[in-house]
Amino acid sequence: MEKKGLFINGKYEIKESTYVLLSPYSGETLAQISKANKDDVKRAIDGAESTYHVFKSMPAHKRSEILFNVVKILNERKEEMAKVIAKEAGKPIRTARGEIERTVVTYQFAAEEAKRIYGETIPMDAAPGGENRVGFTWREPLGVVVAISPFNFPFNLVAHKLGPAFAAGNTVVLKPAEQTPLSALLIAEIFQKAGLPDGALQVVTGSGSELSDSLIQDSRIKKVTFTGSAKVGKLIKEKAGLRKVTLELGSNSGLIIEPDIPLEKIIKRCVEGAFAFSGQVCISLQRIYVHEDIYDDFCKRFIEEAKNLKVGDPLEDTTDISAMISGREVDRIESWITEAKKQGAEVGLGGVREGTIFPPTVLTKVTNDMAVSCQETFAPVVSIVPYSKLDEAIEIVNDSVYGLNVGIYTQNISNAFHAARQLHSGGVIINDIPTFRLDHMPYGGVKESGYGREGIKYAVEEMTELKFVTIKTVL
Repeated sequence: MEKKGLFINGKYEIKESTYVLLSPYSGETLAQISKANKDDVKRAIDGAESTYHVFKSMPAHKRSEILFNVVKILNERKEEMAKVIAKEAGKPIRTARGEIERTVVTYQFAAEEAKRIYGETIPMDAAPGGENRVGFTWREPLGVVVAISPFNFPFNLVAHKLGPAFAAGNTVVLKPAEQTPLSALLIAEIFQKAGLPDGALQVVTGSGSELSDSLIQDSRIKKVTFTGSAKVGKLIKEKAGLRKVTLELGSNSGLIIEPDIPLEKIIKRCVEGAFAFSGQVCISLQRIYVHEDIYDDFCKRFIEEAKNLKVGDPLEDTTDISAMISGREVDRIESWITEAKKQGAEVGLGGVREGTIFPPTVLTKVTNDMAVSCQETFAPVVSIVPYSKLDEAIEIVNDSVYGLNVGIYTQNISNAFHAARQLHSGGVIINDIPTFRLDHMPYGGVKESGYGREGIKYAVEEMTELKFVTIKTVL
């Protein structure tokens, strides 16, 4: 069985303590993964801090060149990377290829952003006493960044942490999800080949609960960037103290569909948003609110389209839905649906597990207090609910502890702007599903959906410190 080591100071280290990585779909053994301990984390931080003092002085064009080299290598190894995702995460290969394409774009944006980390001049004489003075700002890297990434986008969500960190001149200690370490170790190898100094990227694999305090509470850590559950995000924020944090957390993304929308133009897109990667996406379409005049027609069309999705092996090109990340997650969503049915919900499609696979599931007669609505399902389960007036739909969407992306379909520009102003979320997507994301746009939530913003330019700002300098020109 292949053994995989930690990546510390540019070298792989096989540990005596390991865990077995299994395929979510087939259950086959993929590798034995080394488990880091607290001493390993300390050594990783030691190396990252030491390298930071060199790396921060590297010219911007050199950091940009390294990131462009990563883009080049990824382009040459796309299919290899996609297969890694399909095997360790159970993501259908076509969807995995799409993730790699996005990852390439993310690092390209980071390479470009490395050259345009601008400051500004301040008109000092705007205030009395500012005469004969020049004021200006620049941005400086923070130091060592801890990046904790999830399983669902093991290349691209890591890119959203590594790309801006290196563009700005920081070093990184990366803790990938336990189920997706292979992609993190591969990207470490790629960065090394691209010219990143040894020590600038450390990868520690193993248990998040065992390593979290060592990663977060070390005084040398200047920022923590985390994507995962709201529960863990809250704990990180409590423990991080005055350190900077970016938290990309959960959601139960809602979509409003107004009666002026031609349904034939949006059904396929809505099905895609609800069921891509088995709904294991932070902005997966979970709640659909459809105007009562078109509700029955929408439900019929949506269910018929969802029936066309193929369930099966993630390595087959025709597969749309495959295994969820673990049997534990299948058990959870199965129990939520059983509970919803007892509370009055009806199953229009699916609802019954098929081993490690949960099929596309459509629920109706769902109320906001049911777990399948008010919590994050993170599964291929969507609720379709009727409404009579737009403000009623907005109120229901807002009645949530989450606020990441929400969407609205309408051909009425006034209603579109009204909804954009009234919806309480980090992003409002008009005439598309809330699952829409491009990798340069600001991305992040309000309420329990998160803190801070990703999107390369915005992440760079969060990974740098603003310094002000003033010069008195006349003594």
